[in-house]
Amino acid sequence: MEIKSYLKEQRLLVEAAFDSYIPAATGDFAKHIEAMRYSLLAGGKRVRPILCIAAARAVGGNTIDDQNILPVACALECIHTYSLIHDDLPAMDNDALRRGKATNHVLYGEAGAILAGDGLLTWAFDLLCNPSHGNLDSEKKLAISHCIAHAAGSFGMVGGQALDIASENTRFPFETLQTIHRSKTGALITASVVSGAIAAGADREQSEALKQYGHQIGLAFQIVDDLLNATATTEQLGKAAGSDIELGKATYPAYFGIEETRKRALNAIEKAKTCLKDFDDKAQPLRLLADYIYTRSH
Repeated sequence: MEIKSYLKEQRLLVEAAFDSYIPAATGDFAKHIEAMRYSLLAGGKRVRPILCIAAARAVGGNTIDDQNILPVACALECIHTYSLIHDDLPAMDNDALRRGKATNHVLYGEAGAILAGDGLLTWAFDLLCNPSHGNLDSEKKLAISHCIAHAAGSFGMVGGQALDIASENTRFPFETLQTIHRSKTGALITASVVSGAIAAGADREQSEALKQYGHQIGLAFQIVDDLLNATATTEQLGKAAGSDIELGKATYPAYFGIEETRKRALNAIEKAKTCLKDFDDKAQPLRLLADYIYTRSH
């Protein structure tokens, strides 16, 4: 299996599903829906929905119906996109560029961007709960919704972002840096893996192994983000490079330097792949995704 081909195939699958699930920009709310669609359809790696699908396949193989897993995968990307819209706002990271394009508030204004993010977050749970999407039983839908809500909320992504902002230009202990990374980025990545496992009916041992895998790649993903912000160009990233230093962010390079940070990212990736030792070849995409997270250039 070649990772670039796999990623492209799965990305197209997810993006085709968006056309089925996300409303068209027509009627009284056209401008609001347009702002939602602008950021959601602006490209991106689609790592979270692909992890969700790959985890489900690792457990259930080809018995997992796309119509059951795609609403979950798309909901995860809606939540991720909402977080990017809000992160880019002037009151947060104040970025004018995302994925090589103008950020949402640059085009739609701050109020429009806030509401576009709110709309995507809420739409995600519409996707998860809508009885017309797939035939997962209510127990699985409830477990998945709880998993994602917890990861996206005050003890996960939102809390991590709050702590990230509070830690700017401060002398932070390493424990704070770990908490920021595991919450701000790692929590939703872990939930992406776990929700796929739930949808596929994973047993307790499988669920725990995939949860630990998610923890490790979530940590690695944010460490690599820190590295890229410090070492890549704006053109490579599709967003402002060097912004972490300007904002005084709590990052691994700020704490350990570049080379030690690379070692810690690789260590997390190796631990992630060890978590999959009892899985067969159906988990190969998860192993390749771990390597991709470490070697990506944007």
